[in-house]
Order: sequence, then structure tokens, then C-alpha cells
Amino acid sequence: MKQAVEDQRLAFVATVDADGTPNLSPKGTITVLDDDHLMFADLASPGTVANLRRHPGVEVNVVDVLARKGFRFKGRGAVYDEGERFEELLAVYASGPRAVDRARERIHHIVVIELERCLPLVSPAYDSGATEAEISERWEAYFTRLWAERSGRT
Repeated sequence: MKQAVEDQRLAFVATVDADGTPNLSPKGTITVLDDDHLMFADLASPGTVANLRRHPGVEVNVVDVLARKGFRFKGRGAVYDEGERFEELLAVYASGPRAVDRARERIHHIVVIELERCLPLVSPAYDSGATEAEISERWEAYFTRLWAERSGRT
């Protein structure tokens, strides 16, 4: 699970808005804090932060788009925006593999998610008996074609 989170550069975070409706927000800064916690930096997520301050329940989905497998992480989010703990967490984004350009200037909050449940996500594409290699190959070909079309190389 840790490897899946670290390998992917995008996760989707679900929270609940004040009116009870779902809010789904992409996060490109998701990372593993330790065995029991994930975290992400708020670069432009005032709605997600407000929702978590009101109701800390959260779900994070991390999916390998080629393999069509991933994980659902459910837990409770805590928002940090100042103090010693915030500074410790900010250091993760100041350098290294999850570095955010101008982190101190751009990161408004850091959300730490205490994990309560971690569940696998597996596409129904596997129901046909296809292997992970076959599914990955199919999706890699699709994205390669898409990239070529968007780049004008077809």
C-alpha cells in the first residue's frame, strides 16, 4: 500500500460539504507519513480544509491507472496550519521526492489522515481473467495513443 501511494502522483480525496453533499478533490501531494497516517498539502483546497474542520471523516483513493488497481483509505483528517507540528510536516514538502516548489509560500495547510480502514480497489476488468500485465499493456497503449493525438504526432 505504501508503494502504491508513493508511486502515484495523484489521489482523490472525498469529504462532506456543509450541506451534506460529497466533495471530491484531486491531490497531487499525497504521501505516506507513517504506518498509520497519510498526509497531503493544501495548495488550493479551501473547500476540503473547511469540510475537514467541520467533519473530519475522509476517504482517499489512490489508483494505478495502468494496472487498474489501488486502495481506498478511510479515516479522520486533522488540519495543521501553524506551530511546531506544521513546521515538521512542511519539511517533507520542502525537499526530496515530494518537494513542492516554493513550499513555504504555497502550502496553506497540511492535512494528516489517521487511517481507520484500508481496502483494495480492483477493476472489474480482472473479472474476465485478464492478467495485470495484459490490462496494463492495454491501458499503456491507450494513453500512448491519447498522448500522441494531443501532441499532434499521429
